[in-house]
Amino acid sequence: MKTYESNEYDVIVVGAGHAGVEAALAAARMGEKTLLLTINLDMVAFMPCNPSVGGPAKGTVVREIDALGGEMGKNIDATYIQMRMLNTGKGPAVRALRAQADKWQYHEHMKDTIENEPNLTLRQAVADELIVEDGACKGLITNTGAKYHAKSVVLTTGTAARGKIIIGELTYSSGPNNSLPSIKLPENLEKLGFKLRRFKTGTPPRVDGNTVDYSKTQEEPGDKEPRHFSYTSKDSDYLKDQMSCYMTYTNTVTHDIIRANLDRAPMFSGVIKGVGPRYCPSIEDKVVRFADKDRHQIFLEPEGRNTKEIYVGDFSTSMPEEVQLKMLHSVAGLEKAELMRPGYAIEYDVIEPWQLKHTLETKNIKHLFTAGQMNGTSGYEEAAGQGLIAGINAALSAQNKPGFTLQRDEAYIGVLIDDLVTKGTNEPYRLLTSRAEYRLLLRHDNADLRLTEKGHELGLISEERYAKFEAKKQAISRAMAAIKKVTIHPTDEVQEYLASVKQDRLNAGVSGADFLKRPRVTFDAVEKLSGQTLATDRYVKEQVEIALKYEGYIKKEKTLVDRLHRLESKKIPVDIDYNAIPSLATEARQKFEKIRPESIAQAERISGVNPADLAILTAYIQQGRIAKIKK
Repeated sequence: MKTYESNEYDVIVVGAGHAGVEAALAAARMGEKTLLLTINLDMVAFMPCNPSVGGPAKGTVVREIDALGGEMGKNIDATYIQMRMLNTGKGPAVRALRAQADKWQYHEHMKDTIENEPNLTLRQAVADELIVEDGACKGLITNTGAKYHAKSVVLTTGTAARGKIIIGELTYSSGPNNSLPSIKLPENLEKLGFKLRRFKTGTPPRVDGNTVDYSKTQEEPGDKEPRHFSYTSKDSDYLKDQMSCYMTYTNTVTHDIIRANLDRAPMFSGVIKGVGPRYCPSIEDKVVRFADKDRHQIFLEPEGRNTKEIYVGDFSTSMPEEVQLKMLHSVAGLEKAELMRPGYAIEYDVIEPWQLKHTLETKNIKHLFTAGQMNGTSGYEEAAGQGLIAGINAALSAQNKPGFTLQRDEAYIGVLIDDLVTKGTNEPYRLLTSRAEYRLLLRHDNADLRLTEKGHELGLISEERYAKFEAKKQAISRAMAAIKKVTIHPTDEVQEYLASVKQDRLNAGVSGADFLKRPRVTFDAVEKLSGQTLATDRYVKEQVEIALKYEGYIKKEKTLVDRLHRLESKKIPVDIDYNAIPSLATEARQKFEKIRPESIAQAERISGVNPADLAILTAYIQQGRIAKIKK
């Protein structure tokens, strides 16, 4: 292919999925001339699988993206058809917002945002080869021969990298949703010395909503109380005309059909070589792994307001099409369902993420960043969070400024990236609340308090928005001071209220703050019983209530965070020669050489490293005579 010189940019982003759009918008908003390349303009921010955003841990990531100045929260708030808060009966650390998206509007709205963003050019092209000189990425070459030069490049190829779709005995080269695959770029990455591996994910069938008998299912409506992902959204704009989802179940007949056809299931016949997601298994995998269960939940989710296409959630499969039909028709409500698209599995290449720094820059090629599913994760939200960080750092790299990272105590995005670069992953990585040690600090409700300051410093949060944030912080401080001054006396009204929430009687007057610490007592109740208005904003009240009710637990977590910061401050020299350190266990030496941790705290998190290895490494660094790798 004959090449020609095309334009120069500060930042080029390859791939316009959920990672790519965040990366490109962040770089452009930080003042960098940015090019966003996509295989197909009709698939910008497309949802090839579940038409939804949020859920446990993932919803918090979307709030973090918004607090830093990213786009996903605003985009879903503009295009959702249903909004629900999950886990409302549990504590604030695990509450999670989830939105059902109109997938077509989501794509169109994000594409419109990109097209109208200054400094950002959107173009359809296939990136085939990186331009690498003197160990640094300088641009790329497309399949049409165009050479684009840039100061930084971000790769977000998703599942397109040597993608292969599998439906029963049928296999063919393809990206998601029958789009073009990317073949030459992953081959080029291997030539450049990157270690790749094969992962697999899947998607369920879609059926015609006109052929579903909803009377045999359970309706799952949205919330009436206003909920938002973006801190810029207004309660007055909350959608009242929401669409419902519906729940049904598989049964023993469904499971018998699956078991009778396991010899034709690519998951079990050896056709699929890639490793699939543990926390989002196919229905055939669930039936085999959980043989004791006689039913599994299925959610029927509308794909948009102006389509009858229904996503059969939690029913991912790569069975042959006729088997999929039999499986569907055995389920209550789907007996006469017409198949619109069969489910499929897709295999694709990922870069092993231990080859990355916390900035998501690759260790062996400067100014090259990777983000999203190509880093081994699953989920739109995980991809978007990485994309935002990669885009920020690509812009900073182009500006010759130090990188930006988030610590494990600052954001779920920090937990996600640290897990990837420190531990790698042997399967598609899904973010869970249980992966965060400090999840009481990393809540859905306080993402703005944790990260807006950082977004403002990066230039991604406007002065107007920052002023509103500062006003909210001051309102929280005033409300906290006010509730501590208020006294609740043991009046008849107070005793009746305590009895109604199953709390012991009050023997003497207490401060409003101490009264609020009682289980099931609310901020509104303190205001009512004291006869004083302590705050007007419901989000301010929420912050005060959580801070007081969980004060002891939050204090305990902050003590652990102080220890983390002390260890993070103990940096490990970049070019330290681990072979020169006597007494290190062989496994620890090998892990340190492979991952090359940046601090003692990161070294501690590497699996297979024991306290003795850490003590030896710490003592070696402290004594000052450090052997370095000879280059």
